[in-house]
Amino acid sequence: MQKLFVKNRVLLHLYCFFLLLTSCTENQSSEQIKLASKNGVNEIVLSLTDLGQLTYHVKRNGKILIKPSPMGVISNDYDFTNGLKIVDISSVQERTEKYQLKVGHQSKINHILQTKSVVVKNTKGGTMVVDLVSGEEGVAFRYRFPEADQKKHTIKKEITGFHIEKNARGWLQPYNKAGDYTPGYEDFYLEVSSGDSISGARNPSVGWCMPALFNVNQKKNWVLIAESATDGSFSGCHLRPIAEDGIYSIAFAKADEAYTLPLDKNTEALPTSKLPWTMPWRVVITGESAGDILLSTLITDLAPASKIEDTSWIETGKASWSWWSHPDDHSPEIYNRFTDLAANMNWKYTLFDAGWEKANDEGAIIDKAIAKGIQPMVWGYSGSYFNPKERKERFKQLADMGIKGVKIDFWCSDRQEVMGALQSLFKDAANQHLLVNLHGTTVPRGWHRTWPNFVTAEAVLGTESYFYEERFPDMAAGQNTILPFTRNVAGPTDYTPVALTMRKYKRLNTAVHELATSMIYTSGVIHFADSKEMLESLPNDVQNLLKEIPATWDHTECIIGEPGKAIVLARKSGERSYIVGINGTNSEQPIQLDLTKYNNKSSSYRIIKEGKNPLMEFESKINSVNSNFVYNIAPKGGFIIEFIEDEAMK
Repeated sequence: MQKLFVKNRVLLHLYCFFLLLTSCTENQSSEQIKLASKNGVNEIVLSLTDLGQLTYHVKRNGKILIKPSPMGVISNDYDFTNGLKIVDISSVQERTEKYQLKVGHQSKINHILQTKSVVVKNTKGGTMVVDLVSGEEGVAFRYRFPEADQKKHTIKKEITGFHIEKNARGWLQPYNKAGDYTPGYEDFYLEVSSGDSISGARNPSVGWCMPALFNVNQKKNWVLIAESATDGSFSGCHLRPIAEDGIYSIAFAKADEAYTLPLDKNTEALPTSKLPWTMPWRVVITGESAGDILLSTLITDLAPASKIEDTSWIETGKASWSWWSHPDDHSPEIYNRFTDLAANMNWKYTLFDAGWEKANDEGAIIDKAIAKGIQPMVWGYSGSYFNPKERKERFKQLADMGIKGVKIDFWCSDRQEVMGALQSLFKDAANQHLLVNLHGTTVPRGWHRTWPNFVTAEAVLGTESYFYEERFPDMAAGQNTILPFTRNVAGPTDYTPVALTMRKYKRLNTAVHELATSMIYTSGVIHFADSKEMLESLPNDVQNLLKEIPATWDHTECIIGEPGKAIVLARKSGERSYIVGINGTNSEQPIQLDLTKYNNKSSSYRIIKEGKNPLMEFESKINSVNSNFVYNIAPKGGFIIEFIEDEAMK
């Protein structure tokens, strides 16, 4: 009996020793560093494996949304992907991002972010810092090299990945291969399953664009993968075309993205910089609903604060624009006609597109616009604004002519030189009090906070596609219910709405759907697509709406957010309140709303909906505000509710 007791005791000690040994081994093989948002909802967890490899995962309310994913970079002289050791971990710091946006879904932002920095060394003694951020809208991280070194360093590869669960639904845009007009972020957002290869792109493609949207955690949560604060020290990035084992990895701009600018296709296009070097943020926006994604400002929260001290000269507004209705007419008469349209509609701007210089003989179009109180904006070719000296001279010349803004077209590249040129362009334009609109370009990356004069950008498959893309009419409605949760989250979007006249490829969206896009997308300057004759033939209620709606918003709520199906937003600007919705499908979409929740100052509202001929006609009606608004949104249709202040009814 005693022998048995001794034997059992020995076995117990051996078992306890084994547990202790196992515990120690596990701790050595995986060190975890956690950073949660102040409200505890979002958390990023960084881990170091026993091979010295950094990984991370992302949680929301304790559920994993981004599965363990690789981190690290390989430079020309250092490898920060394995053999790493953590040498320092900072305490958690709290910072408040309180600022105002000239262009956005909300005008005033006040967010608290938790931050932590982790210092690692590799086997050669090289140092890299990983900065972590966690906030109520998501998490982010970036790499930083703090040591000073005048030698140029090149990042040969970034292994950062985003591990998306199998069978998650995604809405991704193909990143088009370099060409005469690509990459320009002008492809369809395709609904895919995670890991699907690229199929159905408009052009040959070499990856997926960011932002990239996913419905994860068995469709209970949403994730948007994006980047922020890209400057001239790094290239714009996209995702590799194949998600190996569900991991979408970072890819750099290609060397051949040099068709429209004076860049050498044969030169090295990898990110290169002296030290210290801070790289862009890798951003993971999370939400319980797609509406949470749409309303997020995490991308601008992470961008540098405004570099323009006095922004009072930066004014958002609406513009007439002749190109869409008269693409081949560059006569003074046509430009002047659109100046008259802007004046008649009480719009602030008119845009003179390509060919305007010949029409402006002795100030024929510029002077007339200014005399009518309309601020002119003009088109330019990217290559003419790439050289710093020529760009500054040109901006001064334009400002001296009385021009208020520039639309600069055909960038078609995410190379590092282009990212740097854009930052300098925003600065040079600001020095001359010029607004900036980029076309044929990359997506914004928080730049409209840093440079508030950057009021809009294309980087979207907009209404010009009725000229060029056979599939656009059938897919446009669905795209219009996807892009607000993807492209427009990155920054202001120049969709050029209200395209009513039938073009080469006939419109299938209803007229109200097209009208509603002017309020669904957010753009610092809204360029209306159609002609003077068409816009001035619209019913008075529709014309008044176009005169009165703002170009940006103080407050937005997403009432319904179903990418590819439907979107309904409540919008406010000053005393004006609206609800706007569109249907992305070929079937009616029934909705039911409590209108009293969205405006308590009005007893009446005007609804603009489809007329007898849905493709071309509108109907408007005034009703009493009630708690049980029931409506069927027409196939590819829409509606607009304008709350009427009681004083206006007297």
